[in-house]
Amino acid sequence: MEKVVNQAFVTFCTNDAYAVGALVLGHSLQQVNTSRSLVCLITAGVSMHMRSCLSLKFDIVREVDLLSSGDDAHLSVLERPELSVTFTKLQCWRLIQFNKCVFLDADIMVLQNCDELFEKEELSAVADVGWPDCFNSGVFVFKPSEETYKKLVQLANEKGSFDGGDQGLLNTYFSNWAIKDIHCHLSFIYNMNANAMYTYMPAYKQFGKNVKIVHFLGSIKPWMHSYNEETKNIKYDSDSSCMREHLDRWWQIFITDIQPLIEKKKEEVVEFGSLEEKLSNITINTICEEQTFQDNVTSKKPYSRQYAWEQGQIDYLGIDAYENIEKKLDAAIKGDVFDT
Repeated sequence: MEKVVNQAFVTFCTNDAYAVGALVLGHSLQQVNTSRSLVCLITAGVSMHMRSCLSLKFDIVREVDLLSSGDDAHLSVLERPELSVTFTKLQCWRLIQFNKCVFLDADIMVLQNCDELFEKEELSAVADVGWPDCFNSGVFVFKPSEETYKKLVQLANEKGSFDGGDQGLLNTYFSNWAIKDIHCHLSFIYNMNANAMYTYMPAYKQFGKNVKIVHFLGSIKPWMHSYNEETKNIKYDSDSSCMREHLDRWWQIFITDIQPLIEKKKEEVVEFGSLEEKLSNITINTICEEQTFQDNVTSKKPYSRQYAWEQGQIDYLGIDAYENIEKKLDAAIKGDVFDT
């Protein structure tokens, strides 16, 4: 299939944990034979190790500045303080070498070719399941423009975001989305919320086979589950039963295609890198130990260990030291429990 070089699927990640999600996303796009370029925007929180992995799945890996809404008041309503960094995705509008792009969050997996999205206009998106008059900003069609980027930054500075994240800001900027043009309302199959897909079971049974893009919304991401390599089973948390079909597929991609890539690149770092590089290029914490994760969910403290990882604040010389990460990864893959 001939490459369409002036259009691209775009994602972004601010740390190594989300880089794993981006790798699975990139591979899933390759699997469905997209004809568009693949772009991954990253921040300084992504290690050189993971950058080298991303470069094998994306045509362009570009570092951008980390932007933050600084809006703790609104984010506290969502109980998702890590969403402040999602303002970084606004810089996708600066990819002016492309005439049209489709943005995909890193916690997304593509099931079927969806290149037809490039026939849509800016701003095309799927209604948010929580408030359908707003669109969900995990998937949207846009036209890169420095002017639009500057206006978005100006709006962020002057009015902020009603939810503290990029979705509130983008819905304010594209405020007529709900009523302007029905053609900009994408079908749910292009951004199916895996957490809620069975709330209308008859509809899923009828239309589920048509789903093209799955979105693992919420604080629990696919890489936070434990995987038993021997039984090929995932240890689901109590709220994840509705996601199992797609979680299985996500982990199949990770185990078969992404983990070997990460391990190969890690060996290259260990063989050729300095001690400083070895510390900074650690294989990411693909699995949060269950108790720590549950404590984070329960406490909702903005400076919990999970939040620190989300922000790229990793204790390399302490609990997140190289040898502890290695033990934790091995234990998670074997299905064992590893306490820190």
